[in-house]
Amino acid sequence: MEDINDIYHQYQGIYGYRRIYIYIRLKLNKHVNHKRVYRLMKQLKLKAIIRRKAKRYKLFTPEVTAQNILNRSFNESKKNKKWLTDVTEFKLKNGNKIYLSAIYDLGSKTILSYELSSSNNNQLVFNTLEKAVKQVKNTKGIIFHSDRGFQYTSRSFKAKLKEYKMIQSMSRVGCCIDNGPMESVWGMMKSEIYKGNKNFSFINYEQAVDELTKYIHFYNTNRITLKMAESIA
Repeated sequence: MEDINDIYHQYQGIYGYRRIYIYIRLKLNKHVNHKRVYRLMKQLKLKAIIRRKAKRYKLFTPEVTAQNILNRSFNESKKNKKWLTDVTEFKLKNGNKIYLSAIYDLGSKTILSYELSSSNNNQLVFNTLEKAVKQVKNTKGIIFHSDRGFQYTSRSFKAKLKEYKMIQSMSRVGCCIDNGPMESVWGMMKSEIYKGNKNFSFINYEQAVDELTKYIHFYNTNRITLKMAESIA
């Protein structure tokens, strides 16, 4: 019971009984039944904080569109075969926003690159792409999937993907599920940062950069995932 309580509070309530069970088995190397973890958490009145915010879309006329080449084929075991991307926003206390652009690799299940900015513009996504490209020897044939945001439908961005010999893929209009894993990353990130506070905002830009950078490092290296249960004997 002490382990459960410690893990729950160490990670500020973001882990439910399934991930706490995995943590105990893999990190603490202790044998425990997941049903027992569930019962003990219920006794302790500990629940994971999960809140997901629906994405809002703005209408505009795109310069360029692409077919949904990915077609929800999210299962991928090899790195750098399928990249997903998107931009999300976070509020600051002064009413301004900070924008986070990221590229998610379906093979490694990690955030390959990201960029933070006070402006949601073309440069934001170009910088994110350049950071990802620098980590890969050969980008030829990588499926690059996004929604139909104005940055991704610009002629200049299409030309950049062509330069890197990538295959551009886009979600259908209004179908956020076509970019499902990327949307899940944002949903999980916000639920674990907001911790149930619907009115959450960062104190200032500097704090936002610091906290988001730390979270992405945590997500890529330390975060317990349900898939880890497969390695438990």
